[in-house]
Amino acid sequence: MSTRHILLGLLATGPSHGYDLKRRHDERFPQARPLAYGQVYTTLQRLVRDGLAEVDGTDSDGGPERTMYRTTEHGAHELAQWAGEIAPPAPFVTNEIFAKVVVSILSGGDPEAYLRAQRAAHMERMRQLTAVKTAPGTDLATVLSADYALNHLDADLRWMTTTAARLTTLTAEVDAV
Repeated sequence: MSTRHILLGLLATGPSHGYDLKRRHDERFPQARPLAYGQVYTTLQRLVRDGLAEVDGTDSDGGPERTMYRTTEHGAHELAQWAGEIAPPAPFVTNEIFAKVVVSILSGGDPEAYLRAQRAAHMERMRQLTAVKTAPGTDLATVLSADYALNHLDADLRWMTTTAARLTTLTAEVDAV
């Protein structure tokens, strides 16, 4: 995910300061890793440097003075271009689970036990996400984000089932090389 473009998108609704942008990011993308304040301010500085945002004054709201930022015309154009680009499917799939299965075979470990343990961890995360998305009053953004994660976890589980069924053949191939 492009923090730069996410912040531009949040600024598209009107001038904001870094604290507000961080709070709104964490609200709008509830299942994403929360942004660190340092990351927000560093990204804002880069947006200003690159002419995509500009300082729109300061605001104190009875507290410390905060710098307000707004999107420039150039920033709005880049945001629209980025939002319209098709995200290409990854050309290479990095699969840590598969790597651990192969390394387990190579090192004389128990890949079947590893897959069982990994499956249990995936199932626990799926239970957590299901609880999040079905909690009373859950907003649609949270439900959709949880659904996305659940579908990816489900795909991993299906892959683990297929791999477990083929471990004998995989072990023979790995050992033969």
